[in-house]
Amino acid sequence: MDMIERYIVEMEYALRSLSRDDVRRVVGALFDAWRWEKTVWIIGNGGSAATASHMMNDLCKCTLVDGQPRFRAMALTDNIPLMTAVANDLEYAEVFVEQLRTHLRRGDVLVALSGSGNSSNVVRAVTYAKESGALTIGLCGSPGGTLAKIADLRVIFPAERIGQQEDGHLMLNHAIALELRDRIELHAVRTANAAAVAG
Repeated sequence: MDMIERYIVEMEYALRSLSRDDVRRVVGALFDAWRWEKTVWIIGNGGSAATASHMMNDLCKCTLVDGQPRFRAMALTDNIPLMTAVANDLEYAEVFVEQLRTHLRRGDVLVALSGSGNSSNVVRAVTYAKESGALTIGLCGSPGGTLAKIADLRVIFPAERIGQQEDGHLMLNHAIALELRDRIELHAVRTANAAAVAG
C-alpha cells in the first residue's frame, strides 16, 4: 500500500469514527449564537489559521437565508498587522488573547482550531474567553490535548496525522455551515407560520 492509498484509507476510517453527536452539539451552540446575534470568533495556527478564515467566510456567506439576520463571524487570524505587532512587542502566545480583550463580549463564541490542542496562543485565548463569559468550542485532532480538556464543547477528529486533522476540520466546517443554513431556513418557516396563525 503506497502513501496515497494509506492516507485515503486512514481518512475513511477517521470519518467513520467521528462523533456526529459532538458535531451536532457544536451546530446547536452556533445556531444559538445566531439567534441571539452574538459574534463567533475563530482562531488557529498554520493550516488551522487558513481554516479559521475559511470558516468565517462560510459562516457569513453559506448560511444566508432571505429575510433572516446574518451570521456574525470573524477570524482573528486575518488581522495580520495587529498579530505581528503583538508578537513583536509582547509574545506570539498573546496574538489572539490581545484581540479578544478588545472585541470579545459576554455570550460570544470562540471557535479554536488546533491539531495538537496544545498551542499556547490558542490555550490562552480559550482560557480568557471562558473567564469572560464566552462559550468555547475546540476543533481538535487526536487525542485533543489541553484544548479538548478546557473547551466547553469539542470535536476531536480521530486521526493522528496533522494533515488529516486539518482535512477533517475543513470538512466539518462545510458540514456545519450547511446544517446551520438548514436550521436557519427551518426557523424562518416556523416563524412565518406562527405569525400567520397568530394573525
